[in-house]
Amino acid sequence: MRPISGGIDFGTSNSTVGIVEDGSPRLVALEGEHVTLPSAVFFNFEDDRTYYGRRAIEDYTAHVEGRLMRALKSVLGTALIREKTRVKARSMAFSDILGGFVGHLKQRLDMARGAPVEHVVLGRPVHFVDEDENQDREAQDELEKVAHAQGFRHVAFQFEPIAAALDYERGVRGEELALIADIGGGTSDFSIIRVSPERAKATDRRADILANAGVHVGGTDFDRLLSVARVMPELGYLTPTNDGKRNLPVSYFFDLATWQRINLLYSNKAMTDLRQIRYQAARPELVDRMIDIVTHRQGHALAGKVEAAKIALTDREGTSLSLELTDETLVVPVSGRDLAQAIEHAVERIGQTVARAVADAGLKPAQIDTVFLTGGSTAVPAVQRSILDRLPEAKAVAGDMFGSVGLGLALDAERKFG
Repeated sequence: MRPISGGIDFGTSNSTVGIVEDGSPRLVALEGEHVTLPSAVFFNFEDDRTYYGRRAIEDYTAHVEGRLMRALKSVLGTALIREKTRVKARSMAFSDILGGFVGHLKQRLDMARGAPVEHVVLGRPVHFVDEDENQDREAQDELEKVAHAQGFRHVAFQFEPIAAALDYERGVRGEELALIADIGGGTSDFSIIRVSPERAKATDRRADILANAGVHVGGTDFDRLLSVARVMPELGYLTPTNDGKRNLPVSYFFDLATWQRINLLYSNKAMTDLRQIRYQAARPELVDRMIDIVTHRQGHALAGKVEAAKIALTDREGTSLSLELTDETLVVPVSGRDLAQAIEHAVERIGQTVARAVADAGLKPAQIDTVFLTGGSTAVPAVQRSILDRLPEAKAVAGDMFGSVGLGLALDAERKFG
């Protein structure tokens, strides 16, 4: 009997689960009818339950008492994976928190298959960690341990852009040299692969993969950079001390702008430090805003509004974000130019990685036929320009922004285990 298998795209911002039925891949509903699940966990202190996805974010933004965690994938390949964090009265390992989320995805996969699934292909970025092979290998090993602990007996991995290529290939009519651009919340990954209807039938595609390249830059970095550039100055960032000799310390502003570090602000030490910073500030009224946000634990709400502003700027020239504080409503206008300037250096790194992938494949830019765009961050105009300007002869094809990788992983699981 053929093994029951599936594919899981555990993403920094969103996750999907794919299966193959009657020869065609489909995504599994993970939350109501939604086939995407925000990679978020909320530990609800009021009912002592754990929630995932949209429900997790909704509870947090509704000011239910608890602890929200996002961008969990970012701890893979870092020292945090071996550390513990406080969740109410418990001390929980980050690996166990990841395990709970992967276990939740497995439950949905089991339900879709009607039986426990023991064979899975997990997506992985080209590099969990840039320029450190040992840490990169450790990150994959940690994710494999997490998957085994949740009941998967047979675990394989596939590069996320290769999985997206398998999805794209289902629709091609002739042979193409395709650059697959998968830019998600945490990484930008690129593969150059020969695709064709005939090649799609082969089980071993190693000879068709000409290059893989990746850089640890993604949508959450864009959120952080935009927040630092446009929001943090409204809270005192880069303003001077009252003696005019230096600027205020910056570390807490960076923490507030970074999804996975926001919770570090919710400590007595951080609040004591912020009050000291306010005492030193030439403009204490700005730091008062920062203290208000931290006191009322609105850090993730603010980060969500920054993310929403970034998304809005994909198809308009300007927007604004607003946050209700105790004594005022903080309103920050943001333009497309603001976003482009804030992320300029990060986008340049993405463009350089594209150029490196083409060079590694032994090709010239004009030889690339197609750029297949997947992952939510490919919608950012500056990112698209950075990629397409380097490949002037290629046609751009937009895939399922959040689903192509999950569909391709399902196809790969069928080939590996079917």
